[in-house]
Formats: sequence, C-alpha cells, structure tokens
Amino acid sequence: MTATYRHLPLAEVQAGMVLSDELLDKQGQVLLPAGTVLTDKMLERMPGHGVESLAVVDDTPADPVQTAAQREAQLERIAVLFRRHDPDNGEDWAANSLRKLITDFRVGKEAA
Repeated sequence: MTATYRHLPLAEVQAGMVLSDELLDKQGQVLLPAGTVLTDKMLERMPGHGVESLAVVDDTPADPVQTAAQREAQLERIAVLFRRHDPDNGEDWAANSLRKLITDFRVGKEAA
C-alpha cells in the first residue's frame, strides 16, 4: 500500500484517481492492480463486484502543523512505551535497538 492514501466511498471516487492498493473482489481475485489510474468505465462496474469504497493515493499536500503534531504525538507514545527504559544505559542493547526501530518506523529516521 502506498504510504499516503485515503479510503473513500465509491460515490466520492473520481476518474483519474490512482489506486493505492490492489483491488480484490469477494473471492479474493485481483480486479485491478495497485497504481491503476481509475476511469469512469471502471467506476461504473465496481458496484457489480460489490465494491463500496476504495483506497486511493492521497496527493493533497501535507499540512506542516498537523504533520508536526502527529510526529510529536508518536514520540510521546514511544516515551510512554519505554518509560521504564533508560536510553543512556549502554548495556541494554536490546531495548535500545527496539526503541530505535520503533522510532524509525513510526516517525522516520530523522527523529533518531
């Protein structure tokens, strides 16, 4: 799945939007691969396959204030998860490694 996506009801999806993940039918068969640019014809056929919503690429510019707030919330959550861990304890390599991996995953490598 693409890093930035949003789920939309089928009625809000427009031709020209891009699927962020492959689209499966009820039996698990691939209807459309990820990255497909949707057309009006495709959108007309989706209700017949039981499709009610789609995950599409979100190409709206990120709000820097909201992004900073989300980043800070993630860092606070990580601090709570590791509240009993001393990050300056060099002997606790396992917890230090785990904390770094979780921080890199949730916030990005620049936060480390």
